[in-house]
Amino acid sequence: MQVHQYKSEGMGIILDVPSGSVHVADDLFYDAVAYMSETQDPEAVRKALTVSHPDTASSEIEEVLEEIEELRRDGSLFSPEPYRPSIDQFSKRPTVVKALCLHIAHDCNLACRYCFAEEGEYHGRRALMSTEVGRKALDFLVKNSGMRTNLEVDFFGGEPLMNWEVVKELVAYGRSLEEATKDTVAPKKFRFTLTTNGVLLNDEIMEFCNREMHNVVLSIDGRKEVHDRMRPFRKGQGSYDLILPKFLKFAKMRNELGLSYYVRGTYTHWNLDFAEDVLHLADLGFDQISVEPVVAPPSEDYTIRPEDVPYLCEQYDFLAHEMIKRKKEGRGFNFFHFMIDLTGGPCVYKRLSGCGSGTEYLAVTPWGDFYPCHQFVGTEDFLLGNVDTGVTRTDIVEEFKKVNVYAKEECSTCFARFYCSGGCAANSYNFTGGINDTYEIGCRLQRKRVECAIMIKAAEADL
Repeated sequence: MQVHQYKSEGMGIILDVPSGSVHVADDLFYDAVAYMSETQDPEAVRKALTVSHPDTASSEIEEVLEEIEELRRDGSLFSPEPYRPSIDQFSKRPTVVKALCLHIAHDCNLACRYCFAEEGEYHGRRALMSTEVGRKALDFLVKNSGMRTNLEVDFFGGEPLMNWEVVKELVAYGRSLEEATKDTVAPKKFRFTLTTNGVLLNDEIMEFCNREMHNVVLSIDGRKEVHDRMRPFRKGQGSYDLILPKFLKFAKMRNELGLSYYVRGTYTHWNLDFAEDVLHLADLGFDQISVEPVVAPPSEDYTIRPEDVPYLCEQYDFLAHEMIKRKKEGRGFNFFHFMIDLTGGPCVYKRLSGCGSGTEYLAVTPWGDFYPCHQFVGTEDFLLGNVDTGVTRTDIVEEFKKVNVYAKEECSTCFARFYCSGGCAANSYNFTGGINDTYEIGCRLQRKRVECAIMIKAAEADL
């Protein structure tokens, strides 16, 4: 049982964490729930409300207490924890592979300062994936996906357009696998995604992606000076002016065709006013935007520092306020960290353990090695196997199955646990040395984003 309360944009917001129910409350109800969270004794709550609301009639206090009790009976306030009793079973669940991140190119034509892939090298050598390795990876996915139909494949790098012909060949091969399995008990459907820095983007590539790619991710950090500082070419020139016209054209095409895309940026210590970058992208015409905090070692000058967090939280509040304003004016846009589903939401597995790295989702290097995700690539302790042998380190897979919000002390009592699902295993490993811990700065920012997302939903209900 846990209730989280906060005030934002003039609203008293109450989240019943186990059920996910959200209540927008007046001051009397808000305070009553706060007192009830402390004592669970209606008489003590009654007395506390009489003192804190001396001008409120006793009949109004009784109505509020009755309403709280009714919500409790309905399971939408002070509800019991839904998943903890079965968590041991969850950790032993059978899993199938449903998604691959194909490192189609361990090479890049930019020299982004914050790149965890070291300009595409991933702690190793530059390389391009061959068609043969890519086909084996897709065969592995089909073979190990059980009864799933929809399979996800992300062409990633480095910069995947540096190996464009192989991308096209693998898409064609995926379509042939769809045809070959269409009359089986487990037909397969590939949903391809491409992540690109845009340098090599051209009309032919855009047209191909509009036919074949379920989604495209376009990397741009925001304002020109911000983008060029962190995403230059290897000789130091900025890349903003080259890629922006291409991205605007591509996004317009995708929107007109009803296809998915988003622009994806990273903010650092050098642009803590990142909300201005989000709004810059929105003003340019992009309506699907993700700008995320850099995750980097403390030794880097651009890393987010603990003392930056209060200001960053203010930025999220400012951005949420501006998004509500723009929605009212008919200029709304989606900011991915504020997207939240308060009705259906993700499945239980995702609510408890997140992205499924190491179990349902794997990264594949150009030479065919498997890792739990792209951020583990090159860390040999997490080498799972390869396209020829399959997954041989099942012990590592079993460890990733145990990653869940109840296995982490910090998560087990956090109000945001069913929205962030315990955070990123790679960030946990990089900052604590274990995959089942948390990254404190990331947690603090995530909690603020969840609060903003819920507040926006509450505000939109009144629009």
